[in-house]
Amino acid sequence: MKKLFALLLSAVLVLSGAVCAFAKEDAPVKVVAKAAVLMDLNTGKVLYAMKENDRLYPASVTKIMSLLLVMEAVESGKIKLTDKVAASENAVSFGGSQIWLEVGEEMSVDDMLKAVSIASANDACTALGEYVSGSSEAFVGAMNARAKQLGMKNTHFENCTGLDETEKNHYSSALDIALMSRALMRYDLIKKYSATWMDSLRGGKTELVNTNRLVRFYQGCVGLKTGTTTKAGFCLSAVAQREESCLCAVVLGSKTSQERFDSAAALLDYGFANFETVSPRITLPQGGSLPVEGAMQSTVSLSLAQKKVLLSVPKGEGANVSTKIELPEKLRAPLEKGQTVGKITFYLGEEPLGSVGIVAGESAELLNFWGALEKLFKSGLTNFN
Repeated sequence: MKKLFALLLSAVLVLSGAVCAFAKEDAPVKVVAKAAVLMDLNTGKVLYAMKENDRLYPASVTKIMSLLLVMEAVESGKIKLTDKVAASENAVSFGGSQIWLEVGEEMSVDDMLKAVSIASANDACTALGEYVSGSSEAFVGAMNARAKQLGMKNTHFENCTGLDETEKNHYSSALDIALMSRALMRYDLIKKYSATWMDSLRGGKTELVNTNRLVRFYQGCVGLKTGTTTKAGFCLSAVAQREESCLCAVVLGSKTSQERFDSAAALLDYGFANFETVSPRITLPQGGSLPVEGAMQSTVSLSLAQKKVLLSVPKGEGANVSTKIELPEKLRAPLEKGQTVGKITFYLGEEPLGSVGIVAGESAELLNFWGALEKLFKSGLTNFN
């Protein structure tokens, strides 16, 4: 009888563990997944987390990093949206979601971005990666390097598509996916593709329907990327924007497509219902300037590193945001315009909400002999008057 009771107890514990690993019972919102994160994209502040650092298969959510590298290549001028990209034999060989490119077929970067963002096309994604970096291997190397730069500590890519049938070391975490989603959404251009419900290629012959149904059915949804494989389950990084609030819900390892969309929508609902975005009024100290030594001028003007500061706080708490300003008493030349000289950190009680850099509003060149002579001469004229 004792053995039977022990077996039954073990079974109950195993089943309970399976449930707890798949749904956070004490959460303020119902999320049915292996891991999840809700992040405020304005500040990077995590508003909800469940097993956010667990290493899991991300499936096609991987393509967020692929798209980020392409966006950065466009911004830097390395490639243009009008460039023609030819499909290689390697790109055409990929299965899964695709637009059925033929070897040698050419499409513009713009059309291929459309195919990847809307239809999650593996062939187009691979072709873009090869075009940006010269080969798939080099592109994947760049993906992993960029992940490190973004502080993605639980991520390693083995390909640019997320296909994982033969991969054993391709993984990411809910938190890391939120981090790369935030980096990608800094580019307004991506919304041209990710927020589109339906489009077409090849003069209307190839129809595209967004794999992210929240784009059509959730208010303010502007993307971002779905993913589905047998190993990964159903995954999603969903971004929604309402006025100045911008939230990202990441859901990994749901059992069904409906569960991933419901879970992401529930996270976004929770975020919009319980948090608000505020823009605190900032007054720079000392009239917005600091003394500078060793330069022709005696002071340097100050400005903020970004034009507008947006913070996410619980609703009704905006008036309670406080600031801590860190600045030296004086600066020393040389200084470049835009050089960081201090920072402002925002708090709600003891909790830091984010920070913004204070930068030099102008350059201050090192004082040379002739400059010193001119300064001395001007000083003498002033004293004489």
